[in-house]
Amino acid sequence: MSDLSDIRREYTQGGLRRADLPANPMSLFELWLTQAKEAKLTDPTAMCVATVDENGQPFQRIVLLKKFDDNGFVFFTNLESRKATHLSQNKRINLLFPWHSLERQVAVTGIAEPLSMVEVAKYFMSRPKESQIAAWVSKQSSKISARQALEGKFAEMKAKFAQGDVPLPKFWGGYLVKADSIEFWQGGEHRLHDRFLYTKDDHATWQIDRLAP
Repeated sequence: MSDLSDIRREYTQGGLRRADLPANPMSLFELWLTQAKEAKLTDPTAMCVATVDENGQPFQRIVLLKKFDDNGFVFFTNLESRKATHLSQNKRINLLFPWHSLERQVAVTGIAEPLSMVEVAKYFMSRPKESQIAAWVSKQSSKISARQALEGKFAEMKAKFAQGDVPLPKFWGGYLVKADSIEFWQGGEHRLHDRFLYTKDDHATWQIDRLAP
């Protein structure tokens, strides 16, 4: 077994203080995401999405955030995918934004609610045509014999939709993640990281607590 115990570094880019926190966590999230984009991080909107199957087995995958506001976080997917199957049985979800270069993380817990067909169609039609076609080609998470089968199906569907718009597949949709907690993590020297947890109380007001690192 490889020994990785000596791999470490100091986190020195700055701290996070209670006085700097806005009442609404989405304001801080917007600021941090803007700074991640300005820092030209690779895929700043990439987030790890965790769901749980019927046996309690967690699964994680990287998905791109496509929209956010005070209502929550939005992503799109095949409704026959593993993650969608899990969410049909258990709506609890966790999102993690790993902005390592900025020594930051944001973790979100909440409930994933399906988007309306109007919202899904609006986004689908904004995608590049090749991405629209790819949505028709891939039965996400299913087993396939070889990559050639996938490429052959793509060529077939590309020819089929060569003229005109690509219709929205019935099996394609999206989710709004309504957060009940959002944690902001900022690396600190000597492993004294700054962690602040926003949680909603019974009156839908955000409460803020500092967590030990």
